[in-house]
Amino acid sequence: MYIEKVNSPADIKSLSKEQLQIMASEIRAGLMNRLSKKGGHFGPNFGFVEATIALHYVFNSPVDKFVFDVSHQSYVHKMLTGRKDAYIYDEHFEDVSGYTNPEESEHDFFNVGHTSTSVSLACGLAKGRDLKGDKENIIAVIGDGSLSGGEALEGIDFASELDSNFIIVVNDNDMSIAENHGGLYKNLKELRDSDGKCACNIFKAMGLDYMYVSDGNDIETLIKAFESIKDINHPIVVHLNTKKGKGYKPAELNKENWHWCMPFDVETGKSKVTFDGEEYGSMTCEYLLNKMKADKKVVAVVAAVPTCIGFTEDKRKEAGKQFVDVGIAEEHAVAMVSGIAKNGGKPVFATHSSFFQRTYDQISQDLCVNSNAATLLVNTASVYGMNDVTHLGIYDIPMMSNIPNLVYLAPTNSEEYFAMLDWSIEQNKYPVAIRIPCNGVIHTDAKVDTDYSDINKYQITQKGENIAIIALGDFYQLGESVSSLISEKTGITPTLINPRFITGADEEMLEELKKNHSKVITLEDGILDGGFGEKIARYYSSSDVKVYNYGLKKEFIDRYSVDDILEQNHLTPELIVNDTLAL
Repeated sequence: MYIEKVNSPADIKSLSKEQLQIMASEIRAGLMNRLSKKGGHFGPNFGFVEATIALHYVFNSPVDKFVFDVSHQSYVHKMLTGRKDAYIYDEHFEDVSGYTNPEESEHDFFNVGHTSTSVSLACGLAKGRDLKGDKENIIAVIGDGSLSGGEALEGIDFASELDSNFIIVVNDNDMSIAENHGGLYKNLKELRDSDGKCACNIFKAMGLDYMYVSDGNDIETLIKAFESIKDINHPIVVHLNTKKGKGYKPAELNKENWHWCMPFDVETGKSKVTFDGEEYGSMTCEYLLNKMKADKKVVAVVAAVPTCIGFTEDKRKEAGKQFVDVGIAEEHAVAMVSGIAKNGGKPVFATHSSFFQRTYDQISQDLCVNSNAATLLVNTASVYGMNDVTHLGIYDIPMMSNIPNLVYLAPTNSEEYFAMLDWSIEQNKYPVAIRIPCNGVIHTDAKVDTDYSDINKYQITQKGENIAIIALGDFYQLGESVSSLISEKTGITPTLINPRFITGADEEMLEELKKNHSKVITLEDGILDGGFGEKIARYYSSSDVKVYNYGLKKEFIDRYSVDDILEQNHLTPELIVNDTLAL
């Protein structure tokens, strides 16, 4: 095997074109080995094998610098830069992350997992190079789906200002995660259909030179193209037409489902991971579809991740114009739903917690300053959510709960979640965000409130004395376990509280607790700094009530074990009870 002998890009430069083609097949076999057993980003990497080989064949990494957007197509780059064992040999799977990572290799310059960033990051590398008077090539790789992101458009707009070597490789496979949305994709199609020659050219309009490569999966053609622009003295876009999922028929035929995969059987393409239980994505989708049928003003909005609330292709068709995918444009989505609400619509925008981080200004300025009644569904906002360092969902509470006018709700079970969602859609006074539960679908027989317009009113679910446990959202069940253990160890029944509202303190209830409680325990599924528990501690700061805040340490964690993180942060019933009783 050729790939087994590759420890750096220099090792492929002596190979013939025929040998490189054989190596491409070996690389796909390595990708298949890892992805079929571990899962990961399938389609983007299978479609970018030849282009990555050609880039490393022509350029001189790490002197010449590559920046991969989102890192969805960086696996082949990793294999060619000394990390092929993590794909060929099962025992080395954990050697690498799913994203570019400077801690792994000198060939990676950024830890990147969010989309639309590569052009801006590479612009910075180019400017730094020019300030030093160096001459290396700077290459930004970006997929067509990422072009809709505001940061990508800002970077491309600025790139011509560099007036020096700068290469933007656009990997155009006519797909984002699902289908692309937005007017620029009409131009990309015109460029593909005209072999790059149509009069309208978005890249030229932004002052960039342009080259089109119709067969972005042909190594020899790609090598010639890259050789012709190596060491170029001005910014240029190299537009490649590639096939997402190339080399594996199921992925070629069903690009959306094969963008990312769980472990699967290679022969059949069927997932090895089956899930027969309830999950909030499909449940939310069915709920919203029913609301849409009953009320034409209800609209679901997503930003390129439609299945985060269960909108598979068939469900999108069923919803019709009451479903909107804005593409990778979360900031636009938040401002847009503010406008929809202002003009009488009932919008629900959903995306992942870490993607909401991009929208702070829009939530604050466009939505909350204007007090428009849009609903934001925050998915995977939990220690139980995604665990890559670039996709952590544990920072939303400090970010969102401190924006004035926003009502941020944390349901503790399925019935409460849908009651909150229904109230939010039907009320017209507040912008509302709801944390979609992330610790499994938990049901209750208890009656749940259907009206949450009495803002910041907590709910006592168990009356007790001496110790009060205020357990937020996903950690309510942890609060139940802590309460049971305290009762078992002391004979005292604690008061258990479901706060429901993340954005404020129920001062009337907190004042009442002073009468027969000396300790208050707060539990929150997020970082403590600036979080929910600190609001409670601040309220009691001038009293004799002792407050114990439990949550997560402020840090970046990567590929963690949930059990390990919970134990490290004393977020187990035994550790919490030992702490509080000892003191």
